[in-house]
Amino acid sequence: MKSFCAVIIVLLCTLGVVEAGTQTNRRRANQPYSALRILDLRDALQSSSSTLSTTTRPVLPGSPLAGLTPAEFERFRLGREDFLEVETAEEGLGPAYNGTSCGSCHSVPALGGTAAVSTIRAGYRDEEGNFIPLHGGTIYHLFSTPPHRAQVQIPPEANVIDRRVPIPLFGGGLVEAIPEATIIALEDPEDLNKDGISGRAARIIDVGDHLPRIGRFGWKAQHGTLLAFGADAYRNEMGITNDLFPNELALGVDPAVLELADPRPALEDEPEPTTGLRGIDNFESFMKFLAPLERGPLTPAVVRGEQIFKTIGCSACHVPQLKTGPSENPLFDRKAVNLFSDLLLHDVGTGDGIAQEAALPNEIRTPPLWGLRFRRPLLHNGTAPTVEDAIRQHQGEASFSIRLFSELTPEQKNDLLTFLSSL
Repeated sequence: MKSFCAVIIVLLCTLGVVEAGTQTNRRRANQPYSALRILDLRDALQSSSSTLSTTTRPVLPGSPLAGLTPAEFERFRLGREDFLEVETAEEGLGPAYNGTSCGSCHSVPALGGTAAVSTIRAGYRDEEGNFIPLHGGTIYHLFSTPPHRAQVQIPPEANVIDRRVPIPLFGGGLVEAIPEATIIALEDPEDLNKDGISGRAARIIDVGDHLPRIGRFGWKAQHGTLLAFGADAYRNEMGITNDLFPNELALGVDPAVLELADPRPALEDEPEPTTGLRGIDNFESFMKFLAPLERGPLTPAVVRGEQIFKTIGCSACHVPQLKTGPSENPLFDRKAVNLFSDLLLHDVGTGDGIAQEAALPNEIRTPPLWGLRFRRPLLHNGTAPTVEDAIRQHQGEASFSIRLFSELTPEQKNDLLTFLSSL
């Protein structure tokens, strides 16, 4: 009982979270407790129940991994607080941006998820089929800060334009802990086994330490670490410059105009004096310690559907389970990661036509299917309203599986969709 009370006291002292969409600032003093904070405390306690009792309870979406130390929980709390912070131009927002907080794009079914919003990528494909970025990049921001001197416009010569929806972040630390050798072992770029599937690992240079890595985060597997992934979003989606991305981005805007439009020309993500942590460090911690979504009930139809999923070849790319490597941290030490992805790049007919880092225009990273039941719309650009629509858009390397899918009986198809709806 004493240990239970001690955990209560620690959480009461450290928990400081607010409702998504409400402006907060990590530079302010702690706010008084609200009813919402008490609810968040309850959720955090429930998600950490394994340390408080022997009863297994469902992990609520948006909860931290079970078994966090007090120090890890504090890092998670700080990250969650920064995820909810609504940025302003005075704090560095913009001058070109897509959202004012992380939570504006990652809030369904809870903080760290997705949202029914999208960003725009564009470029030029020449007569020989080569993709050429215009003005040195592919992201075209939706918004700008007043008086909108830096409003980005898609150039008239762009003939490739597509959208991207946010990627859920649940279980990010487990994904990061999967050894690169595990991902490489799954690739078969020359289709040596003649199964029609030729996935390949995304070999990139990390923007943080400038070392070669295997990309695993982002629609194009363009980043290999959570730090780089979060830093990318901070600059590219909110216009907050940081140590990894120190320069403002507004494609096609004259540099002199961009300078005039930026009220904070210096590096905008500075370490917090009280913690020594940057915003990108806090984002990394939130994603690292964010728990994956649990599966739904295993009914007979779900079990039959999972077998059909494997029989028609879907599991060749959507690998049901990978495993983390050895780690000094027990949270990540040889843990099963049931993400239903090989984290490889494939051409399955759903690419966006945009070349990025190691990914060719027609390639997309296999999207993990864990948490699928909480996501709509589907595919990278949100063009599939249902799971069946998403399946039917697959081509290329998925052609054999699509043919087998079309041959399923109505009962078999229903079992398959029931299984997918349980993830």
